[in-house]
Amino acid sequence: MPVVPPDSLSPDPRSGDTPRLALRLLATTDVHGHVLPHDYFTDRDGAPSALARLATLVARARAEAGPENCLLLDNGDFLQGTPLTDLTARPGSGWRGRHPVIRAMNLMGYDAATLGNHEFNFGLGWLSEALAEARFPVLCANAVRATGATPLEDRPFAPPVAILTRVLRAADGSRHAVRLGLLGLTPPQVTTWDHAHLAGRITTRDMAETARHWVPELRARGAEIVVVLAHTGIEPGPDRPRMENAARALARVPGIDALIAGHSHRVFPGPGHARTPGADVARGTLHGVPCVKPGYAASHLGQIDLHLARGAAGWQVTGHAVTLHPAAGAAPCPRLVRALARAHAHTRRLTGRILAETRTPLHSYLALVRDDPGLALVNAAQAAALAEAIRDTPHASLPLLSATAPFKTGGRGGPDHFTDIPAGPLRLRNIADLYGFPNTLCGLVVTGADLRDWLERAAICFNRITPGDPGQALHDPAVPGHVFDVIDGLTYAIDLSAPARYDLAGALVAPEARRIRDLRHRGRPVADDDRFVIAVNAYRAWGGGPFPALAEGRLIHQSQRPIRDLLADHVARGGPLTPAASGTWRFATLPQTRVLIATGPGLRACPEEIAALGARDHGLDDRGFLRLSFCLPRADPGSLANPAAAAYMRP
Repeated sequence: MPVVPPDSLSPDPRSGDTPRLALRLLATTDVHGHVLPHDYFTDRDGAPSALARLATLVARARAEAGPENCLLLDNGDFLQGTPLTDLTARPGSGWRGRHPVIRAMNLMGYDAATLGNHEFNFGLGWLSEALAEARFPVLCANAVRATGATPLEDRPFAPPVAILTRVLRAADGSRHAVRLGLLGLTPPQVTTWDHAHLAGRITTRDMAETARHWVPELRARGAEIVVVLAHTGIEPGPDRPRMENAARALARVPGIDALIAGHSHRVFPGPGHARTPGADVARGTLHGVPCVKPGYAASHLGQIDLHLARGAAGWQVTGHAVTLHPAAGAAPCPRLVRALARAHAHTRRLTGRILAETRTPLHSYLALVRDDPGLALVNAAQAAALAEAIRDTPHASLPLLSATAPFKTGGRGGPDHFTDIPAGPLRLRNIADLYGFPNTLCGLVVTGADLRDWLERAAICFNRITPGDPGQALHDPAVPGHVFDVIDGLTYAIDLSAPARYDLAGALVAPEARRIRDLRHRGRPVADDDRFVIAVNAYRAWGGGPFPALAEGRLIHQSQRPIRDLLADHVARGGPLTPAASGTWRFATLPQTRVLIATGPGLRACPEEIAALGARDHGLDDRGFLRLSFCLPRADPGSLANPAAAAYMRP
C-alpha cells in the first residue's frame, strides 16, 4: 500500500549550497514471536506472515535506498506469542541456545526497539536476560523503576532514549552525519496487566506526558531528527490521562518528526482510519506527523522515507513518503531460516508431545454464539487448580466459579484466526492453541453484585438487536472476542434487545441497561450479597480490558505457573476426554429475529453444528469469513435454572 505525498518526491542531492538527504525508516511491530513461516498450533508450513519474510523485504528496501541510509526499528511485543517464544524460550524447556527472536533481530541488523506490554509477561528477570542478548538498544521511557519530579528524573528500567549518529549518503556520493534521537514508550496499563510480575518493581507514566519532557531533551542533547517508537494504537476519541492508545496525542507533541505506532494490531495508513480525526491516510500522517503502523504477527513492513535538508538549525524534514509492504508472497530469508533451524526443531518436538485424547473436536468458531466446550474445558482446569490451592483454607466452603474468554475469534486476525482441534490425540500445541497467553491464575472472593457487573461488561461484544428485524450483525466488530468472559458455575441469559451497559473503555454509558437475565447458581437466583470464590487469570483480576480491578483486597490465591501449564496437567490426568458445553449461558429469546455472524470457513467441516444452530450458509465475504445467519433461540427460560453441568466428561 504505497503512499507518496506530492511534496515528498525524491530530493535533489544539492539545491544550491543546501545539501539534501533521504533517510529511510523501516519498522516492524507486534511480531509476537511469528519469526518463521510455520504455524506451530497446526504444525503446518507456509504461514503468510513471518519475520523471515519481512527480512527479505528489509534487504530489498536497504538495497534500494542504500544500507547506510536506512534504520530498522521494532515497536514492541516481539518476545511473546507463539510456542517458539512461549515454550522454547522459557526456562525449563530444555532449550540451551539464544532467544530465537533476539537472534533473528540481531541477524537482521535492527538499530533499536522499544518494549511492548507483552515483553513483561514472563517477569523482569527473564526479560533482562533476553534483552542482554540484543545487539541493539531496547528503549522504554515511561515504564520505570521509580518516578522522579519529572520524567527526566525517573529511575529507568531500560534506556529511555538513544541518539544514533548515522552518516548518510546523498545521491551525488557526498556523506553527511545526522544525529537521530529515538524515544521508546509503552502503554501505562502494563502495571495492571502484569501486576503479579511488576507490583512494587515497575511504575508507569502517561505516554504523552513523558514525550513532552523527553522530546525537547533529545533536541537539547543534539538530536536533529526525532523518531518516537510508541507501542500504542490510534484511537478516535478525546485525549485523557494514561491513554492506552495515544498515538494521536503523541503526534501533537511538538518536535516529533516521525511516529511508529502499534499495539492495536491494525495498519496505518489504511481505510480503517479514514474517519479518524487528525489522520490523513493519503499522506500517511497523524496531525501532520508521518506515521506508520505495520499490523500484527509480522504481517507488514512499515516504511517512512524522510527527506532532509540542512539549515541553520541542522537537518530538518522537508518531505516524506509512507509505505506498507505486506509479508505475504515474500520468500523467507534462507539465512534466518537456517539460523533458527535448531530452535524450530526443538519447538516442534515440544509441541508434538501427546497429553491426552479428545473424542470430539474443539474449536472456537462458535465461541461467541453458544456455550462452548473449549471454554468449559479451560474453566474446569482453572477451577480444579484453585480448588486444590484453597482446599485447607476457610474459603474452601464458598461456591467455586471459573471465568475465561475465547482468545481466537477471527476479527482483525482474519478467517484463519480460530482454534480448530480435531478429535484424536491432544498435543501440547493444542493446549497452547486453546490458551494462547502466559497468564497466571488468581483466586478472588466476589459478590453476586460483582458477578452481575462482570457479565454486563463481558456482554458488550454484542450489538443491540431489534426484535423482529432480520439480518442484524450479532457482534460488535470494535470489541475483541477476548472480552467475552464466560463464568462457569452460574447459569444466565443475555438479552440483546437491551443496549450495552458499558463501552470498551469500561465507562458506564447506559445506566438503566441490563443485558444479564435470570442469573442463578445451582438453580437459585443470585443475590447481590452472595459470596463466591472465582478462578480467573491475573490480567482480568487486575483490571485488564473494560473490567474493574477486583483483586485489590480480594485476592486469596496467586499461582506462579501459567494457566496453560495447569491446563496441560489437567487434561493429562486420566483417560480420553469428551469435551462438552457446561450449560452456562444462552441468548434470551427474541421472536422472529435472525442475526448474522462472520466465522471461519473451517466450520463447514462440522455440518452437524451448523445444523444444530439452524443456520443458513451465505458463502464467504471479501475477507474470507464464512457468513451465517440464524434465529435467536426460543428456549424455555426454565432450562437455565438447572445446576451447571460438568465442564467435561470422561467415560
